[in-house]
Amino acid sequence: MSYQEMLFTFLGGLGIFLFGIKYLGDGLQKAAGNRLREILNRFTSTPFRAVLAGLLVTGVIQSSSGTTVLAVGLVSAGFMTLRQAIGVIMGANVGTTVTAFIIGFNLSEYALPIIGVGAILLFFAKRPSLQSIGQILFGFGALFYGLKLMGSAMDPLKELPQFNDLMISVSHHPILGVGIGTLLTMVLQSSSATIGILQQLYMQGSVTLGAALPILFGDNIGTTITAVIACLGASVAAKRTAASHVIFNLFGAVLFTILLTPFTGVVVMIADTLGLNPAMQLAFAHGLFNLSNLAIQFWFIPQIEILVKKIVPGSEKNLNIRPVTLSEPIIHTSSVMAIEQAKGEIVQMGHYVISSLEAARKYYHENKEEWHDDAQQYEDAINQCDIELTEYLVKISMAELSPLESQEQAMLLEFTKDFERIGDHSMNILRYVEESIALEEKQRAKDKRNKTSTTNGRQTFLLQDEDLERLFDKVLKNVRDALQVLENDDIALAQKMLERETEINQLVELLRKKYIRLMTKGEGRAADGVLLIDISSNLERSSDRTLHIAKYIIGNKYNFKYDTSNFHYEVPEEPAETPLTNTSEVLD
Repeated sequence: MSYQEMLFTFLGGLGIFLFGIKYLGDGLQKAAGNRLREILNRFTSTPFRAVLAGLLVTGVIQSSSGTTVLAVGLVSAGFMTLRQAIGVIMGANVGTTVTAFIIGFNLSEYALPIIGVGAILLFFAKRPSLQSIGQILFGFGALFYGLKLMGSAMDPLKELPQFNDLMISVSHHPILGVGIGTLLTMVLQSSSATIGILQQLYMQGSVTLGAALPILFGDNIGTTITAVIACLGASVAAKRTAASHVIFNLFGAVLFTILLTPFTGVVVMIADTLGLNPAMQLAFAHGLFNLSNLAIQFWFIPQIEILVKKIVPGSEKNLNIRPVTLSEPIIHTSSVMAIEQAKGEIVQMGHYVISSLEAARKYYHENKEEWHDDAQQYEDAINQCDIELTEYLVKISMAELSPLESQEQAMLLEFTKDFERIGDHSMNILRYVEESIALEEKQRAKDKRNKTSTTNGRQTFLLQDEDLERLFDKVLKNVRDALQVLENDDIALAQKMLERETEINQLVELLRKKYIRLMTKGEGRAADGVLLIDISSNLERSSDRTLHIAKYIIGNKYNFKYDTSNFHYEVPEEPAETPLTNTSEVLD
């Protein structure tokens, strides 16, 4: 086999192997009912339970990095504490050893028949459960077929003097092996792939156990890169979660590199006692390493938490975000109670929306990173509420519902999407402000180079705008009122929301005209005017979303057919507020 054929075969085998792991994990996740995030969310009340949850989820999705990223997301959203996440990460490191044990059974000779059976179930089975089984089998077979191709490509390596010299150096200098394992896993973004390659080399006799173990230790360091990437731009809590992953794996690798000689002796003793094949020897070594690391560091979770907080400084606010609480059994017991439970969670989601808008407003004023982080955390919480509420309300729709319950279920589903979109508008405001800040910094750098000064910059041009403040106030008032209307069926308040919406539309239009006139006169930067128009447009759309609730409640009261796109109503007249004619007027 030429070097080119070796390279192509190895790359092809690696690709099939990685696809097999991913496809196998996806199939297992579907078979598990897509409840893995919920397991991490709800079953981590104690460190021991957190470890078990991390182990279980990683065993299912076949990726410790994936579990860690889930934990980072839950911590970022405020659904999990740092201490709980550390336990999950420890369990994930043990759960990832499942892949090495699967490889250790060496079923490469049966890879193609397994792929064939999986493909038949995937393409011809009608039941989703059988299709999930087909996906699991197809991924399982692809994993072993990829290993077989990689093994055949790497077999000639043992004849290369340069490779043998490298493995001898690793045997004499374990730190070099740790570095190789770290780098390889960072490149491949999969610790399972590194272990699979290592097992193939060890089976062929290309590497000794003394050279393989340091590479295996380094593999645990390299797998932390995914969590580090996932936390970039996230909250302080998420960064601390990723840092705890690095500390846990780094400490384990350093400790067992120091204890390499006795650890190697233990692995050899186990292999001789159980009569293990070479691939299974490394699987046991991998499992023993991670279990021992867990047993040592489990008792120091509080200390790890303290250390991480010192390494990643910053204030970790308690944003009062709680997990979504929805009971599925109650759907079949009492659909009315299930709908009320969903309504309560939608109201809680609405409070997150208000907090997100307020944080975006503060970030617009002060440009402080803490407000950006707060808004991002609320957005994560809003998205999680949207996912769980949508799934729950769809399940309610499958129960036996009265026409009124069916209508309410449909409307609650729409309100969930409305609040989710308002959260997106808050994030748009953050993005517009970030772009404006970047533009301002670029302008300052240009002024510094040219030794000039920008006198009509953003600091004096926009941040003092009172009309935008009124718009924020009006929109936030509509969101708050929408929650009260939803909770109390308050018709009078719903009518006030519709009247206020007219004022909001007038105010947005006047703001646009005002700043277009200023731009025409050359007062201020064009980018500032665009920023203001973008922010006001997102605020206007946010308010529009709240009207679905007001119109629905009024429609129920006066027996109108609910139509959010074209809704007309006639109700007893009440004194209306004075129409807005000038942006300097004080709006209630």
